[in-house]
Amino acid sequence: MNGIEKITQRIDQDAQAEIDKILGDARSQAVEILARYEEQARKESQEILARGEKNAAEREERLASVAQMEAKKLTLATKQEMLDKAFELALDRLVSLPDDEYVALLADLAVRAATTGREQLIFSQKDRTRVGKQVVAAANEKLAKAVSPELPESLADSKAGAILDKVVSGASALLAGTGMLTLSEETRPLRGGFILSDGDVEVNCAFETLVRLQRGEISGEVAKVLFD
Repeated sequence: MNGIEKITQRIDQDAQAEIDKILGDARSQAVEILARYEEQARKESQEILARGEKNAAEREERLASVAQMEAKKLTLATKQEMLDKAFELALDRLVSLPDDEYVALLADLAVRAATTGREQLIFSQKDRTRVGKQVVAAANEKLAKAVSPELPESLADSKAGAILDKVVSGASALLAGTGMLTLSEETRPLRGGFILSDGDVEVNCAFETLVRLQRGEISGEVAKVLFD
């Protein structure tokens, strides 16, 4: 082997060593880079999973909240419907009372509503025909009785006393200007009850109106009875 070959061989050896060193460094860097990116990928994967779990939990919570709200709305709507039916049933029972009870109730109502005792009572067409005259007569009797002096006990329980009581009551009512309610020729589309009219002034004693007004005052108590 001559000198040139030795030199060439030495160059080849040095070049190979350099190449091996470069390749070794490259492999080490590649392993390091791969490990770093694998760690980064693992962290990002964990973060994505964590965000997904959090988003899923938040969505589940929102859906549960919406479901609870809808359930409350449905419950409130159902309770409201039951209250409506309860008051509608009360109104139905009022207008379906037997005639004697119905007359007594309306007469008492007229006495409480009257201010002069000379008002007119406006009924529905049906009630005017069925009980109108009876209600007016019963209410006038009560108004007259309220201003009439009491008879002695010795007369009160006798037939003569009963007749005298009516006479005295009628006279007292005339003197007091009360007990002169009249049945109006006018009728109104009422479920039950009446309108007490004194010229331009009217007192609404229709059952549907009274039930509606009472509802505002006693709905809470009725709800307790229904739902407790």
